[in-house]
Amino acid sequence: MNTMFKIVSDQFTNFKIIRRMAKYDDRASYQSHYLGLAWEFLNPLIQIGIYYLVFGVALRRGDPMPGVPYLPWMVTGIAPWLYMNKTTLDASKSVYQQVGLVSKMKFPINVLPSIKIYGNLYSFWTMIAFGIFLMFTNHIWPTISWIQFIYYFICMLALMYSLGILNSTISVLIRDWQIALQSILRVLFYMSGVLFNFVTSSFPPVLVRLLEINPYYYVINGMRESLLSRGWVWQQPNLNLTITFWLFVFITLTIGSYLHNKFRSNFVDLI
Repeated sequence: MNTMFKIVSDQFTNFKIIRRMAKYDDRASYQSHYLGLAWEFLNPLIQIGIYYLVFGVALRRGDPMPGVPYLPWMVTGIAPWLYMNKTTLDASKSVYQQVGLVSKMKFPINVLPSIKIYGNLYSFWTMIAFGIFLMFTNHIWPTISWIQFIYYFICMLALMYSLGILNSTISVLIRDWQIALQSILRVLFYMSGVLFNFVTSSFPPVLVRLLEINPYYYVINGMRESLLSRGWVWQQPNLNLTITFWLFVFITLTIGSYLHNKFRSNFVDLI
């Protein structure tokens, strides 16, 4: 438990380092490209266009939420998904890719996942702004429920770091984990309510309840309902899902912190 609190406190203590390295990492990734950092925003927009044409036009069967057109509904959900998908994969590789460099200096290895978490936020905010623009063009205006977005944003960061510290450690210990994680995320994409609302579909109630305990769904649905003014976090069944979500984050962070602390002195040898 003390290890977990120490690792979490390191993220706040080293925030300036995280921010500087995240900016450098972004520039380094696209320095040889003509469009540079513009690809951070173009890639998600291209994906949104493809998904809209396939699921919003070709396979459309009415709006997934009463009174809300498909495009703003999809974008407000796919924005956090694209961020979480990329960040989960990037954070899982963070220790493996950088431990050789940071091991030669006094540097807290446990902040490496946070660098990816912070760096990917630029494209996330762009996608959210695009989603809000689409809402305005469809006459969906801000309400008091927008304040919940702050809570779900914190939930997203907590989920990303708990998974990041766990996956980055496992990826060093088990190299196959990176490939397995990519396959898991492909499945979760369709199980997280990104492209269709399985709650209003003809899914069996038992299956819906199982899909709802997915932590990615909790963040995506929470952000979407906050922006579209469709519910409050303390209402049922959101309250039960909130308890389940934070229990998952706590367990994942505890296990990840323990494994990271146990094997970090051997990371260089293992790689």
